[in-house]
This record gives sequence, C-alpha cells and structure tokens, in this order.
Amino acid sequence: MAARIIKGAPIAEEIRAELGKEIESLKAKGFTPTLGVVLVGYDPGSIWYARNKVTVGEKIGAKVEVNEMPKETPEADVVALVQKLNKDPEVHGILVELPLPTHINKANVMNAIDPAKDVDGVTAQQRGYILGDMEVLALIPATPLACIELVRRSGVDIKGKRVTVVGRGDTVGRPLAMLLLSKGRDATVTVCHSRTADLPGACREADILFAAAGAGTNHLIKKSMIKQGATVIDAAINQKPDGSITGDVEPEAAEVAGIITPVPGGVGSLTTTIIIANTVKALKLQKHVQ
Repeated sequence: MAARIIKGAPIAEEIRAELGKEIESLKAKGFTPTLGVVLVGYDPGSIWYARNKVTVGEKIGAKVEVNEMPKETPEADVVALVQKLNKDPEVHGILVELPLPTHINKANVMNAIDPAKDVDGVTAQQRGYILGDMEVLALIPATPLACIELVRRSGVDIKGKRVTVVGRGDTVGRPLAMLLLSKGRDATVTVCHSRTADLPGACREADILFAAAGAGTNHLIKKSMIKQGATVIDAAINQKPDGSITGDVEPEAAEVAGIITPVPGGVGSLTTTIIIANTVKALKLQKHVQ
C-alpha cells in the first residue's frame, strides 16, 4: 500500500488559524507581533522568502518589516542595523535572510542578534535552551520545529519510538535530535550522516526517519532503506541540474513508508509560519503577557 502523503500547506493553514486568534488577543492588549527582516543583496530566493513572510504576516495580523540593504553594504552597517532592531521595543523578532554577500561574515551578523529576538534560533543562548531541555523559553529553529509539527499533527506519536535523524548540521539535524530527546517526546534517537558506516541499517531500524543531510545528497535514502510502514519526513533541499529541487529520499520510498512528506511541498511549507509563531512567542516572553 502506498504511503499517505503529508503536505505542509494544510498544516501551515491550521497553525495560522491558531496564531490568528492569539494575535487578535494580543492586539486587544495593545501588542502587535512585529518581525524585523534584514535583507542584504539581491538573491532571488532571499527576496522571495522575505516577501512571503510579509504576506503570511498580513494574513494573520502580524507585522513584518523588511529592511533592505544593497549588496555592497559593509558588514559593520549590517551589524549596526541588527543592533538598532535589538533596541527597538516595537520589534519583537529579528531574522537575517541568507545567504549574505560573500564579504560579510555570517557568524558576526548572527551573533549580533539579541537572543530574546532570535526567532530562528541561531544564537548560542537559544541553542542552549534546547540542549538544556528548556523548551518553554526557547525560540526553536524553524525547520526542526516544522518537522516536529508535521509528525505531531499527522497523528504520529513520537514517544518511545526509534527515530533516526540523517544529518548533523547546526540548522536542522542537531537541534532536531535534541528536540526529539526532550522530556515529553522521549524518542530513542540515532543521528547519522552521509559518512555513517552502515547508514542503510540505521535507517531500517527507524519507526520515524528524518532526512536532513542536504548539500547535494539528493536521493541519499533509498526505498530499500525504509522500514515497512515507517514515517518519513524529508527536510532536505537539493538542487538538480535543471534547477528544480528534490529531497534526500527517493520517490520510490513512498511504496514502503506509511507516511511520507514531499519535496517540495512538505517541511518547507511550514517554515515561514513557524517564524511568525516564534515572533508571537518572543513578544509574550519579552512583555510577560499571555
């Protein structure tokens, strides 16, 4: 039997409906969740993502301000803009669109973000909250949280399951593994990567498999590596020679899996909504409101 395909868009709409009610309640108390986006240069993907945040914010009542800077902007000026947003009490979240121009040190810009406004969880303090199982205080990176939400809202219980995460990157794999190990989820987690000695064996043990290797590893995970009936969440984005994108899991895996997400149309469909949700959470933590 073919897998049930779980698309991200309907789940994103579900989350947005919940957020809309939260935002309405906050506005009644005098607060409008506001996200400050820093966009440096003219990368088409970055421009699209920034505009998409504006669109999603408008739909549910949040404010998204895109601060555009030319590609040639000195690093010091970008850091200064971030620091200005840090000090603005009307801005509750800050996100820097990537990639940055090559003359700008990404770490210097990201580390300039006030952790309390770090809505994509890139700072050491936010990562520390996840590592320390202090999720109530954390602004969790968008892609790992999107993975968790896709599983939870698909009716799959993570608790006690054998879970394999393929990918060890700072953006997805590592924070996702920590979230899965947290109290309340209590998964038994194996973290693998493209150089794992017996990657097929580790994948076949998984009741739930998260694929997040990316970086040119398209279709790293084959149908033969999937446990019958497993839940497979593909969070990877790999560009094919024709410019289209694909994930880490080959399409034929749907013949074995019980649940599977597509690429595109799966995890990526939730990330902007998660950023807005984190902006709402950041406001609540900053202003001590519910």
